[in-house]
Amino acid sequence: MKEYFKVDEWKIIEESFDPQYNKVTESVFSLGNGRMGQRANFEEAYSGETLQGNYVAGVYYPDKTRVGWWKNGYPEYFAKVLNAANWIGIDMKLGDEQLDLAECEVLSFRRELNMKEGYLQRNFKAKTKLGKELEVEAIRFCSMADDEAGAIKYTITPLNFEEEISITPFIDGDIVNKDSNYDEKFWDEVGKAVEGDNGYVHLRTKKTGFEVVTAMMFAVVQDGKNIDAQSTPIQKEKYIAAEIKLQAKKGQSITLIKYAVNVSSQNYAAAELVTRSAGVLKTISAKGFDTMLAEQAAAWAEKWKHNDIMIEGDAAAQQGIRFNIFQLNQTYTGEDDRLNIGPKGFTGEKYGGSTYWDTEAYCVPFYLATAEQKVARNLLLYRYKQLGKAIDNAKLLGFKDGAALYPMVTMDGTECHNEWEITFEEIHRNGAIAFAIFNYIRYTGDEAYLTDYGLEVLIAISRFWVQRITWSADKQQYVMLGVTGPNEYENNVNNNWYTSTIAVWCLKYTIEAIGKVKEASQPKYNDLVAKTGFREEQECEKFADIIRNMYFAHDDKLGIFLQQDGYLDKEQILVKDLPASEQPLVKKWSWDRILRSVYIKQADVLQGLYFFEDNYDLDTIRRNYDFYEPRTVHESSLSPCVHAILAARLGDIDRAYQFYLRTSRLDIDDYNSDTDDGCHITSMAGTWMSVVEGFGGMRVKDGKLSFNPLLPHQWQAFSFRVGFRGASLNIKISKEGVLIKNLSDAEIVIKIYGSDIAIKSNSEKLTPVQASTLE
Repeated sequence: MKEYFKVDEWKIIEESFDPQYNKVTESVFSLGNGRMGQRANFEEAYSGETLQGNYVAGVYYPDKTRVGWWKNGYPEYFAKVLNAANWIGIDMKLGDEQLDLAECEVLSFRRELNMKEGYLQRNFKAKTKLGKELEVEAIRFCSMADDEAGAIKYTITPLNFEEEISITPFIDGDIVNKDSNYDEKFWDEVGKAVEGDNGYVHLRTKKTGFEVVTAMMFAVVQDGKNIDAQSTPIQKEKYIAAEIKLQAKKGQSITLIKYAVNVSSQNYAAAELVTRSAGVLKTISAKGFDTMLAEQAAAWAEKWKHNDIMIEGDAAAQQGIRFNIFQLNQTYTGEDDRLNIGPKGFTGEKYGGSTYWDTEAYCVPFYLATAEQKVARNLLLYRYKQLGKAIDNAKLLGFKDGAALYPMVTMDGTECHNEWEITFEEIHRNGAIAFAIFNYIRYTGDEAYLTDYGLEVLIAISRFWVQRITWSADKQQYVMLGVTGPNEYENNVNNNWYTSTIAVWCLKYTIEAIGKVKEASQPKYNDLVAKTGFREEQECEKFADIIRNMYFAHDDKLGIFLQQDGYLDKEQILVKDLPASEQPLVKKWSWDRILRSVYIKQADVLQGLYFFEDNYDLDTIRRNYDFYEPRTVHESSLSPCVHAILAARLGDIDRAYQFYLRTSRLDIDDYNSDTDDGCHITSMAGTWMSVVEGFGGMRVKDGKLSFNPLLPHQWQAFSFRVGFRGASLNIKISKEGVLIKNLSDAEIVIKIYGSDIAIKSNSEKLTPVQASTLE
């Protein structure tokens, strides 16, 4: 699959049609606008291998977990963002033949994702079995300006025939999730109608009761003129269509413009949905396709102004980062604190579209620097509003007194992950949520968040750690038993270093936060104590005892932190000595063999060194990096970016660059042979981090932005823009130096290579490039 797409700095381009890659390209060319999205399925029928996917944000179903046994505390369901009504469909019949590329000879094919302006274009020429040749151009987008709407312009031109053709725009709600555990369909029909040039399907989810109206309106243009095409309405279960019959002429184009909307009961009363959908359709159809497309380009121009990364001299690297940023912006806009970021976004069904710890660990930094402050704040509020359910989740596992265990996978705060070693044991996710609070406040200076929301979450998480940790009489220290660290290729281990490290850090930060909140507002602190029943002296004394006496596995001879007890008992065969034919392990080895191996799925110890780098000197980071990276197979999308950042931290620019390419082109080049079920959206934020925090060396030091950049040999220059506490900066790193432009109306003081530099309002300053160290 590598190098299948043409390299272009602003586009993803497919220049031929290969059916075996179709599901991968459906993922890569996916579109979205934060409210709705869909995979790059064809508008016309396709009988080949495909994964149909249309999604409406926040609408989900609790699909019953499929296991052969049950344990106390085990989640009853796995929540899934549902495959919603297909609004893009346009059936084409040429006489009696249905247009289907799986049944045609494809004479030429080009598909292009225009990331700069936010639309997908497809052009092809095909010959049917009866020898009819035709040309098709299809352009579509999910509108950023009208985020409940999408539009399609579909043009067909007969090349060697003249006969009656039928064009049938439709909405099909009779769909099923491919990942349905029991092949169940998740939607019931509420109503439908089709008349003239418009129609709708009104559906309701089973159990959860979400209602969505998907509606369409269309217009027909023949030989460059709008025509009043007569249509025949068609209705079936959860399906409406309008068949239009026209006399096609050789060389004469026929264009169908289809407008569609998805409106949800999340935003309107259910009884208003049909009326609302009609209103949106009226608005967008009055604008027309060309105006909507121009508005789309303008909306994307505004986004790119704030979060584009420009790389000079390396087109593949440039294409990779822009693809990642593009998909992130399509997935989440931050306008609604009820929504979050699923690992696959709107590009596929894997992982259920649910919230994981990826958001806090990887996505929050991206949105902190590239969007309004409220966007990252809304991601934190999403978790705060689910604190009660996190406490309920902990209760199911036997915890008490307000201890909270945030779910590994969730939609509404309820745990719904269906693998026991993850559900019960991968508890480090609690730490990522606490770290996101710290990271948000560190970056924004919004200390009020700690007082109003953050401390309550920290206390509940710390109470969990206190009860989860065990006193070892043998070691005379506290230990952490039966956990799974970020490396999911080891389960039920004792004393995973990362989990223990982030647990102790949480306790320290909670104590620090208590002091800050008391100083900021004693009355609010008193209210919190009353609300939570917090016993400050007693509980903080326990926190401090654990902090002083926690056990961490360490090997003195190698000078490394042990990933967990007994890690060195494993057969130490490095990845370079593993035959390529046996990779990826997850597809080639048994689970038993993986669990007994030395191989690491993703950064584990190194995840901790990334989060808490200020606590360790460079030699410590280097020893651990040089030991663990050669044992890491990077079969998680979250892995390469952390390794890129740490390699840059160590001044190892070659390894940093290789890991950057892997993370930025993970889906474009299908590195892990799994892009067919969707792109890796949350790890894409890590790609941004690998440039800004890795090569840019950006950190927050003493309340100031700090940069310690280095320039990959393959690049002539790179630049990025970040917002920080009301300021807006453009940073360009080249061989000439580090050029910082202050685009704000106030002076800002930043650190470059450890020295404070003041940059006046609306001015710039150049600093010579130095060897990169972060002392």
